[in-house]
Amino acid sequence: MLEGKVAIVTGAGRGLGRAEALHLAKLGAAVVVNDLGVAADGTGADASPAQQVVDEITAAGGRGVANPDDVADWDGARRLVEQAVGAFGGLDILVNNAGFLRDRMLFNMEEDDWDSVLRVHLKGHFCTTRWAGAYWRDRSKETGGLVYGRIINTSSEAYLYGSPGQPNYAAAKGGIVALTLSSAQSCGRYGVTANAICPRARTRMTEDMPGGMFDKPAEGFDAFNPDNVTPLVAYLASPAAERISGQVFIVHGGSVSLVGGPRVEERFDTGAQAWTADGLAERLGAFYEKRQPLAGYVMPFQ
Repeated sequence: MLEGKVAIVTGAGRGLGRAEALHLAKLGAAVVVNDLGVAADGTGADASPAQQVVDEITAAGGRGVANPDDVADWDGARRLVEQAVGAFGGLDILVNNAGFLRDRMLFNMEEDDWDSVLRVHLKGHFCTTRWAGAYWRDRSKETGGLVYGRIINTSSEAYLYGSPGQPNYAAAKGGIVALTLSSAQSCGRYGVTANAICPRARTRMTEDMPGGMFDKPAEGFDAFNPDNVTPLVAYLASPAAERISGQVFIVHGGSVSLVGGPRVEERFDTGAQAWTADGLAERLGAFYEKRQPLAGYVMPFQ
């Protein structure tokens, strides 16, 4: 399905990114395996996880190279794209996956907890997309036609449900969806698609979830195996998905769900005059009195 294509997968040294890189390589893509090798909270650095994935790819007869750059660094993201072009002659697929967690309740969160998570997730997605997008735009201008470009971003259901212990992560993942939609609009004219996935998978980021809900079952289907996510990534990266762009999917186990866009649920009009606070209190108050009060919802999935 991906024979002859060149892919970048960020955060590909472990977990979901590793599974994605191996699957794309299995389907014929040459893969740049990007990973800083940081701990689950973003500290430290280790080049060996990325190289180990490359070794797995090459041992299976595929093509891969390791990249240790920080995707949220402007020049690092540029070098990542340049490495793909230099090593394999081009770039066709960008899978943005890199990230880590600094979970805190809103009233306990420190400034660095916010800044670091927004940086690696949201800025990291932006930087790589910016340089890949510029490459594809320039190629389109050179050839005078459409190019082959696929962007697959990694969001989370945390943005949908407002995960209470992850205000930084939820905000970053919501921003990634907005970035995906904007990228789909701005890059579509060159032949580039952009989509986002919200995966449920067993990784370092979910291993501490309460109740052991992501634990591997003793027998039967392993719904949270990261390998269950990779077919959707491969499909969105393939020629078969050329008409799919600006979409958000929830994926886990044997389930793929398409997330609908925002919609107006109810409209309150006064006619040809402005609202007053008292008038809104009366109309909206009556509307919400018919509804069940919001309970403290705890999102069950990462």
